[in-house]
Amino acid sequence: MHSPFNLISYNLYNSFEELCEYVVDNLEENKVIGWFQGKSEFGPRALGNRSLLANPTFDNKDHINDNIKHRESWRPYAPIMLESELHNWFNIPKKSSPYMLFNGKLLEEKYGQIPSVTHVDNTARIQTVNEKQNYRMHTLLTTFYKRTNVPILLNTSFNVGGEPIVETPDDAIKTFINSNIDMLVMQDYCCSCQK
Repeated sequence: MHSPFNLISYNLYNSFEELCEYVVDNLEENKVIGWFQGKSEFGPRALGNRSLLANPTFDNKDHINDNIKHRESWRPYAPIMLESELHNWFNIPKKSSPYMLFNGKLLEEKYGQIPSVTHVDNTARIQTVNEKQNYRMHTLLTTFYKRTNVPILLNTSFNVGGEPIVETPDDAIKTFINSNIDMLVMQDYCCSCQK
C-alpha cells in the first residue's frame, strides 16, 4: 500500500518574498491555503502560524464551512490584517488587536468589500499584525495588499471539524491530503496534492 505522502509534490523557494508572490497568485484565484510557519500556537485561536487563509473579497464562508471545516454555517470567520491599516478599514478605539480579542465596525465606505470576514452588522473580530510580531505573515499581507489594495486575509485555524489545530508537519500534511484545502505552505515549501 502506498503512503499518502506519495501524493504530495512540492517546491522549495529560496526567497520567501517569491513564495509570497506565488501564494498571492493562488489567493487571487480564491484558493484556500494551509499556512504552517514557525512555532505552534497555544490557545483558542489561530494567530498566523497554523492557519487556513483565503481571499476576503470573495464570499466564500459557505464553501469553507461546508467543504473544509465541516462546521455550522452561522459561525463567522475573522480578518487578519496589517496593523498599519487598521483605522483605514475599521472603526475601533484601539491601535492594535494582536490576539483577535476586539471587534470593530467596518468603515461605511468599505461595506461589501470583504464579505467573508464581516458579520451581517458589518463588524469583525480583528487580528492585527506588524512586522516585529510576525514577519512572515506581515510579508504575506503586504504582498497581498500591494496586489489587491486589500490589507486583509480571512484567517481561521488550520484544522477540520472535530480535530485539534495542526501541531506538526505530519499533522499538516495529513489534514491537507484529507481535506479540500487547495495548497499547503510549510515554511519555505509550497505543496500541492493529487486528490
